[in-house]
Amino acid sequence: MKTGTSKDMRDNWCVGYSERYTVGVWTGNFSGAPMWNVTGVSGAAPVWLEVMNVLHGRTASRPPTPPQGVKAVPVRLSGAEPDRTEWFLAGTEPEPAAEPGPPRKIAAILYPPSGAVLALDPDIPEENQRVSFLAKSPAGAVWILDGRPAGKAVSHVWAPVRGEHVLSLADADAKILDTVRFSVK
Repeated sequence: MKTGTSKDMRDNWCVGYSERYTVGVWTGNFSGAPMWNVTGVSGAAPVWLEVMNVLHGRTASRPPTPPQGVKAVPVRLSGAEPDRTEWFLAGTEPEPAAEPGPPRKIAAILYPPSGAVLALDPDIPEENQRVSFLAKSPAGAVWILDGRPAGKAVSHVWAPVRGEHVLSLADADAKILDTVRFSVK
């Protein structure tokens, strides 16, 4: 599934497919007037999901068969990003690493990355904008933002504030496990 929102928030869309159906949903005002605070995820995607659920109400869909010449390859990424499977055209997949990389962190901040510059969207009221903090962390871990507790770890939604910020991930005993610095403009 892929979603999108036009500039000036005039409309949004969602396109996706299953084994049997391809569905595209457009939401907007025919006059071209903006739809403030509505994105492809919050506008068109829920309609797309409901249509797909109705279409597959009696017959479930299997995952699509990959095209010939495409292969799934496990990829180990450096840093705090989790391992995952990526799709490649045969012959373009990366070579397996000859030597294992540095030991992976047991706990890590996955988003935002250190050094990130996040920009508030001038077309969306600031009070409606959010940033999700994501972490790979042990049970009981918490966020510390600019020296203050900011919620339970794993995933936390924050109303961004312009300026420089320090985000830390701490365990249940307040031991710092990872720290990143980022800014909001």
